Amino acid sequence: MDIRIGIMNVVRELNLEVADETAAGVRADVEAAITAKTGTLWLTDRDGRQIGVPAAQLAYVELGSTSDRRIGFSAE
Repeated sequence: MDIRIGIMNVVRELNLEVADETAAGVRADVEAAITAKTGTLWLTDRDGRQIGVPAAQLAYVELGSTSDRRIGFSAE
């Protein structure tokens, strides 16, 4: 699943792909971090790297699937 995170006062968004997470699980983690207000949202990407974002700085979190990803050129 692809996750795109917008961070306040940062021009670029954070893009990562997680392998074993479900959208409901990630959403619960985001909501828990925001509710804690001083918490950090920790996610682990498919390569095992851990990414932490301060919950107070989250602008948005977009959850999506990787099934529609296309690579290369298409005749369509």
